[in-house]
Amino acid sequence: MTTSAAEVIDVNGPEPDLKRVMGPKLLLLFIVGDILGAGVYAVTGQMAGIVGGIVWLPFLCAFAVATLTALSYLELVTKYPQAAGAALYTHKAFGLHFFTFLVAFAVICSGITSASTSSNVLATNLLAGMEVNGWIDEVPGLGVTTAVAMGFMVLLALINLRGVGESVKFNVVLTLVEISALAIVIGIGFYAMTTGDGDLGRITVFQSPEEKGMFLAVTAATSIAFFAMVGFEDSVNMVEETKDPERIFPRVMLTGLGIAVIIYMLVAISVVAVLTSDEITQLNEDGSPALLAVVSQGAPDFPMDRIFPFLTCFAVANTALINMLMASRLLYGMANQDVLPRSLGRVSKNRRSPYVGVIFSTILALGLIAYVANESESDIVLNLASTTSLLLLAVFTVVNIACLVLRRDGRPSRFRSPGITPAIAAVLCAFLIGPWVDRDAIVYEIAAGLLAIGIVLWAITWLTNRGIRAKKTGFRDIDHLDG
Repeated sequence: MTTSAAEVIDVNGPEPDLKRVMGPKLLLLFIVGDILGAGVYAVTGQMAGIVGGIVWLPFLCAFAVATLTALSYLELVTKYPQAAGAALYTHKAFGLHFFTFLVAFAVICSGITSASTSSNVLATNLLAGMEVNGWIDEVPGLGVTTAVAMGFMVLLALINLRGVGESVKFNVVLTLVEISALAIVIGIGFYAMTTGDGDLGRITVFQSPEEKGMFLAVTAATSIAFFAMVGFEDSVNMVEETKDPERIFPRVMLTGLGIAVIIYMLVAISVVAVLTSDEITQLNEDGSPALLAVVSQGAPDFPMDRIFPFLTCFAVANTALINMLMASRLLYGMANQDVLPRSLGRVSKNRRSPYVGVIFSTILALGLIAYVANESESDIVLNLASTTSLLLLAVFTVVNIACLVLRRDGRPSRFRSPGITPAIAAVLCAFLIGPWVDRDAIVYEIAAGLLAIGIVLWAITWLTNRGIRAKKTGFRDIDHLDG
């Protein structure tokens, strides 16, 4: 999952137009690469542990919800072709500065929880790769994994402090690496089936170890799978750098979602065809990567299991870096709008990076990793991924409602979501937020705690600036985006 700093606001006021360099092919690679992040590596095994062989079904359901929400984003981005995303749509629809702040801060928090998830996935795969290659005798305990995850977060902060520029060409390279890693899993899975070492018949078997009914089990797994589907919404931040966006965005975004779900479903089929339910359960209990087990068991004569963990590390490291870049830049933007304390907007004179925002977001991420450190490795990844999904589902619920509200403003749009699909998407997103999804209580605790931190900071800022806020309340400069 990635998000531009422009998701909240243009902090510097009107600037020269951005160069439109992205055509349909580059935009498609950007969207596919954005969706194919840490999610599929992180949650496929846990989802299989919830629903058994029909693990492909939650991916399909998550795709349906994501696609309906994408239709709302397409209607809004072709109506307001500015790079500001959910916060802009919320501001235009409701005009409530505090509500806009909550949406923007939820996006920040989702980036931090997503990066924390990625850091734990990276630590698990890095240590597993070291064991497979014989560099260590066995994978160390949970304490070492947590230490590696926290060390990686510190490394990300150091990189972020130097000031990191993103480029479309670099994204293309990363996307190709991510697709290659997943293609290895798919190829080995189907190779195992052709040699008789895999059982395709398992993909129709529903098995819930907690004896849930199929509907509740698939609902719970879908809420987790949603973590793997997010990222499509970030492409709206590239609208000002895309050629003829009103024409090509709808087709390209929906194509990107389709490619992603096909890859995910093929990965899911490969996992359950190669691994038995007992093996998946054991992997989840041990916190071992399910995709690595597919590679090592499905084709033991090939040395791909020595390389695959490091490809995984590369893919999830990129996801984490971009998410932490996003979080620090959003903190910087909100601080410069007097929505958060001004100190969070301080910029290094030498590197021109928002160093206080970097440090603050890193501290939150480290605190999250430490907070869940007493859980099992699989629960750590599952709960952090679930928190990311919870926050983004809340944001998507608001965006879908905003789409319906903004239909009344009379502004034309090149694309219109069919009929009441925004309402259906809002209901589905809201449904996946509810307690019937059976998330661990810690997921709600983390989400509420992060938002509470934001609200406290907002309140401190409001009280500090109370005497001069007559014309400076909230997102004062976002109105210039009305166009």
